[in-house]
Amino acid sequence: MTAHTRNHRASSKSTQLSDIAERTGYSMATVSKVLNGRSDVAADTRRIIEDALKESGYTKRVSTTKNRRIIEAVFQNFDNIWSLEVLRGIVHEARVHGMSVVTTESGDRTHPDSQWVDGVLRRQPIGVVLVFSNLTESEKSRLQACNIDYVTLDPSGDPSPDNLSVQADNWTGGLIATRHLLSLGHTRIGIITGPNSMMCSKARLDGYKAALEERDIPFDPDLVREGDFTTAGGYLQGLSLLKNSTKRPTAIFAGTDLQSMGVYEAARMLDLKIPEQLSVVGFDDVQTAAYMGPALTTVRQPLQDMAAAAVRMVIDKAHGKSIQNRAIYPTSLILRDSTRPLDPSEPH
Repeated sequence: MTAHTRNHRASSKSTQLSDIAERTGYSMATVSKVLNGRSDVAADTRRIIEDALKESGYTKRVSTTKNRRIIEAVFQNFDNIWSLEVLRGIVHEARVHGMSVVTTESGDRTHPDSQWVDGVLRRQPIGVVLVFSNLTESEKSRLQACNIDYVTLDPSGDPSPDNLSVQADNWTGGLIATRHLLSLGHTRIGIITGPNSMMCSKARLDGYKAALEERDIPFDPDLVREGDFTTAGGYLQGLSLLKNSTKRPTAIFAGTDLQSMGVYEAARMLDLKIPEQLSVVGFDDVQTAAYMGPALTTVRQPLQDMAAAAVRMVIDKAHGKSIQNRAIYPTSLILRDSTRPLDPSEPH
């Protein structure tokens, strides 16, 4: 590139930003902040400037740096085996591509806190894997302004067709878990869901309802408890389902293996034996499920495979490859020792 060409492009870029500043009535400094994804700009101001940038066709050129060899993974927390399973999949796939992983523990199950976006823009990773998180439109714009792609793993809401996402077939998972219990003669089946606001929770509950409908068994809201996907939550909701000996279910479908662990403890507190007096099915098939006492029958979602797919998506997108924006992985039933068939003479 000649010195004349470089000077011409620099001048063109300066003129474009000056025009945008003049058109919107904001200073060059404010326009620059929006262009660089800074957080210290009012939402209305950001929207006006972003619209002007789009109309002008201006795009920011992002230089390739060593940080473009980084994948960032954002979790709610790392205090359970589920998160570690996902992280293992992310790290393994990143290593295959010669990349490192930066992890962020931030926010809650549906959204990272506001400080995370500032941090990721400073770090400039090639892409971001969001676990359980959905971004606001403003946060999406800030990432897009810096050419940082992101993929949502197990999205809490219904992802936009334009956004990258990886999830399990949660509806089928709920269906096959409930079908299994029905095949064993159970008809009074309790379910502990995840938060009602989360798409995966709704899908698993819908699968449960569909299995009951297949057998013409009325759906009973009294057998449903809203959980939070944690062991402590599974324990509390398990007690709630089991404490009344005249109304307790003969089986419980827990929305995660972690919740199943809580149900095991609730059963122990009430002197109920699994599976002799209570059958339990979980969801996830984390490593510890096979070593619970008794070993847990559960629905497997391939967490490590899903995490690896999320990494490949952001890498392929960053390299300009054609990809499918949405990947749905199949679920399967893993039979172990926590369920048993009811005798026809037993209450069911």
